[in-house]
Amino acid sequence: MSSAPVITTHGPAVVGDGTTAASRARSRWVRARWPLAVLGAVLVLGLAASLFTPRTSTRPFAPDNPADQGGRALARILERQGVEVSYVQTSAEAAALAQEGTTLLVVTTFLLEPDQLDALAATRADLVLVAPEWNGLSALTDAVDLGFTSDASTLREASCTDPDAQAAGRLRSQGQDLIALSPAATLCFPSGEGGGAYASVEGPRRVVVVNDSGLLTNDRLAQDGNAALMLRALGAHDRLTWYLPSLTDTGADPQPSVGELLPPWTGPLALQLVAATLALALWRGRALGRLVGEPLPVVVRAAEATRGRGRLYRRSRSRGHAAAALRAGVAHRTAARLGLPRSADAGAVIDALARATGRTTGQVADLLYGPPPTDDAGLLQLARLLDELESEVHRT
Repeated sequence: MSSAPVITTHGPAVVGDGTTAASRARSRWVRARWPLAVLGAVLVLGLAASLFTPRTSTRPFAPDNPADQGGRALARILERQGVEVSYVQTSAEAAALAQEGTTLLVVTTFLLEPDQLDALAATRADLVLVAPEWNGLSALTDAVDLGFTSDASTLREASCTDPDAQAAGRLRSQGQDLIALSPAATLCFPSGEGGGAYASVEGPRRVVVVNDSGLLTNDRLAQDGNAALMLRALGAHDRLTWYLPSLTDTGADPQPSVGELLPPWTGPLALQLVAATLALALWRGRALGRLVGEPLPVVVRAAEATRGRGRLYRRSRSRGHAAAALRAGVAHRTAARLGLPRSADAGAVIDALARATGRTTGQVADLLYGPPPTDDAGLLQLARLLDELESEVHRT
């Protein structure tokens, strides 16, 4: 049902299309409820997908990377064993979290500057260095050095007294061999050239060096004794800082960006809102381009237009609109007949018609401004009475 309660002609406005504020609101709700339901479902699904889908990355050795070269399997096992894993990508964050009684894992040192290495060396956490470069290894411990790369296909036995290495039993290494420079360093998994794949240094804090970063990846963790070695090395304390240096790591205390301050589900939810808005625009859009005026292909007679409008009212059962149109026409014509100005209000029209026809003001008001008819018979009756009223005015 249309929402225009007032029909205005060239004369006084006539009210009486049968609508109210409540009925118009109800009609709008009926039309809008399905689009709103679809939009609400999209929002709920997007929010649920964002909240319950774990965030992942594609960065090698990252604890949130589920691919072959990621470290998510190792991180999840450690968490199930009660270890709190904190993933950081700056040396400032790593140094801040690496407190005494915790473990700091540093995966490769190629991207670290001397001041960053000094900050990590000054921490009191136990260190686990995986595939370090020479500069990083020498800055973080003076008990171990790098040697030559040995045959990666050889299965090595622990052959040492370190309990973590003995639990692992055997492994294959694809990195440079480690060389002990101090009696405090224990070499394990030796090669034929005198080096080893694993070294532990006892002191004020324990330092563990593993020459092969592939031991912690998802695709190799289950091979040989890799899982036992890495789980024991990283799970010695209940808090682990997993530090993976990045190109953007300058060593300064990082300031969070706007994207980092927003919750993780903001991006997916915004994309789904944009998609829903575009779909709603395409569905409800009435014109996809600039409006262009065109001449009518034929001239429609006024009588035909009137009959066509009447058929539309009848088909849609808009008796209130039809009644309002009839009343507005009678009010306009009779007001002009009696010499009333266009600005005359409803009260002036009622008084003038009552004087001209001898009817009471209540009878005239009921005809022109009364409730709309509820059926076709009532509409026909109203049309007949309005015609009689207009005839009485013209006879005066």
